[in-house]
Amino acid sequence: MGSEKTENGLYKIKTSQQVISCCCGAVLTSLLVTPLDVVKVRLQVQSNPALKGKSFLESDGLTDHICVYENENGKPWPKKLGHFTGMRDAFVKITQREGVRALWSGLPPSLLVSVPTTVIYFTCYEQLCDALTSKLGDDNDYIPLIAGATARLGAATVISPVEMIRTRMQSSRLTYKQLCAYISNNLAKDGWLSLWRGWGPTILRDVPFSALYWCNYEYFKKKLCKRAGKSEPTFLITFPSGAAAGSIAALLTLPFDVVKTHRQTEMWMSEAAHSTQQRSSSILEVMRRIVQENGFAGLYTGIVPRLAKIAPSCAIMISTYEYGKSFFRKLNKDRHMKNH
Repeated sequence: MGSEKTENGLYKIKTSQQVISCCCGAVLTSLLVTPLDVVKVRLQVQSNPALKGKSFLESDGLTDHICVYENENGKPWPKKLGHFTGMRDAFVKITQREGVRALWSGLPPSLLVSVPTTVIYFTCYEQLCDALTSKLGDDNDYIPLIAGATARLGAATVISPVEMIRTRMQSSRLTYKQLCAYISNNLAKDGWLSLWRGWGPTILRDVPFSALYWCNYEYFKKKLCKRAGKSEPTFLITFPSGAAAGSIAALLTLPFDVVKTHRQTEMWMSEAAHSTQQRSSSILEVMRRIVQENGFAGLYTGIVPRLAKIAPSCAIMISTYEYGKSFFRKLNKDRHMKNH
């Protein structure tokens, strides 16, 4: 029986069971969070019409979502949609005039990105935690930080070319033939590294987020489990732990998210002007310009909508994932008892 259990007495789960738990969490999170993305995009386009027709990858550090600054299938938005006064007003008007389904526009590409990313990310995190725990011991507080950062680095690196290709398809409405020609031209001109364009700012934002998130999540989870006298976390433990850890990580890494958005906007403006010689500014240059124009507060632009999305996203994802692991542990325990 010892080989069936972890050091804390809980039954082990298989890698395939981890993958299933990841998939369930990613799908449920996308279903519940996509309406928030749609409303936020509409509000952003309202304040900056130049963004219409563009697409980008939105990440909360745990899952990724494709957001498109136009309606499904490239159809224009209703001309008489009216001006949104806020998130609540946008929810009501979009639902009344476009139907409830409009709140989930962009869901398929979001799932195509978020599910494989989350599977790689969470599975790597669990495997790294197990490996580090066996070498460093269960009481080492740096294990979640190291495992979280490394897992996110690996997942982002593997998925980055897919994200770049998908974003290009969404933004330009390219056919597969046009897309192949575009990729071939880029490879001939800039080499294979062109497939990882935008990797740097993404890593700068997501790796620190993941390190901070997992470190805080495991800390809160252990404290709440100890206070409740539980050996395994319940929903009432994982949900607030995930929300709190996500909020802290989002607050501390927001400047990197602002810089990534600015650089992506610069790229769009350069493309719109058909500029082939203009090169995007470095991360430090963008930060310096933001501080000069708007002060240090400019690095924290959008903190309220970011927290409004990330806190529930992290809470839903980790709670679903932990519930899945708990379900499979009980299943494995029952099977083991029957066989013995």
